[in-house]
Amino acid sequence: MYLKPVIAANWKLNHGPTDAKAFLQRFLAQAPRLADRTVIFFPSAITLTTVVEGLRERPEIQVGVQNVYTEAQGAFTGENSVLMARDAGARVVLVGHSERRHVFGESDETTTKKMALIAQARLIPMLCVGETLAEREAGRTAEVVQRQLTAGLAELDDPQIGAIMLAYEPVWAIGTGRTATPEDAAEIHGVLRQALVSRVGEKMAATIPILYGGSVNRGNASQLLAASDVDGLLVGGASLDADSWAGIVRA
Repeated sequence: MYLKPVIAANWKLNHGPTDAKAFLQRFLAQAPRLADRTVIFFPSAITLTTVVEGLRERPEIQVGVQNVYTEAQGAFTGENSVLMARDAGARVVLVGHSERRHVFGESDETTTKKMALIAQARLIPMLCVGETLAEREAGRTAEVVQRQLTAGLAELDDPQIGAIMLAYEPVWAIGTGRTATPEDAAEIHGVLRQALVSRVGEKMAATIPILYGGSVNRGNASQLLAASDVDGLLVGGASLDADSWAGIVRA
């Protein structure tokens, strides 16, 4: 379904349609078709259709959405549904990003509902897990990410789990300039991999990409990708510049 490594750009609250058009023009000029990896863009909901259209001639590049609501339709002003996302051309959905958890107060229960809804809509969820600095200093990193993973998988059957992607994003490293070392990333990715093995078996667990995110940039991308069990990168700030992003994609 997707080739490893998976290199994903989370634009967050940046790049409207006009900026996105200019970005894609510059990026595509520097990004040849790569048959050995998966590239994903997560634009804002308002910019989604612009990015889908801009990548029409590059079907190997996937497009996703940063969030969906816990209901498929209804009287929920301001929200976006899985059905809308799929109809607009999205194939992947971010779930449980630390900003959704810590800025918007989304709980593990919310993540459980969203993961089930996304899977039912035949979209690919990318479940984000990660610890705060306080949790890390208390030695609770493994406990926290395993709890978040368990909640995300709670209502999925084995085939649905086999279609997901994971992203480990330590909260203390997002947008701070502090990055987990490749060894740090490998350790927690190993914890997540073993948790997947316990749930779906070694063969299926090995196929699920686990990405690292948290102050990834052009300078550290290759080192992170070389770490054990790091199957890709989820990139925030460094994905907002077309030249920087093209460099990371080619890492």
